[in-house]
Amino acid sequence: QVQLVESGGGLVQAGGSLRLSCAASGRTFSNYGMGWFRQAPGKEREFVAAISWSGQRTYYADSVKGRFTISRDNAKNTVYLQMNSLKPEDTAVYYCAARASVVATTRSYDYNYWGQGTQVTVSS
Repeated sequence: QVQLVESGGGLVQAGGSLRLSCAASGRTFSNYGMGWFRQAPGKEREFVAAISWSGQRTYYADSVKGRFTISRDNAKNTVYLQMNSLKPEDTAVYYCAARASVVATTRSYDYNYWGQGTQVTVSS
């Protein structure tokens, strides 16, 4: 079992930045591929970014490529999402997810564990 706790969400103006953190506990963190997903009101959950166990492979949704950066610190059991140049359309609840595989994917159904989510609101 893996427990995930997100933090770092909040209200920011368009063009601003936020850094989300996801702290993991339980099984060996370095054995898990990690992902970030988001869900806006009235919309389905969508992929944002993912990172392999070593951090060497990263994946991004086209909508965030060049603005968001995913990283991980296996010594701290934490994965991060640095979000720059935020837009109002980035407003959503952001979820951290862990996959019981060293490989990360972009598909939500591949992930076994989920955090409770953290709200990100970008004002125009």
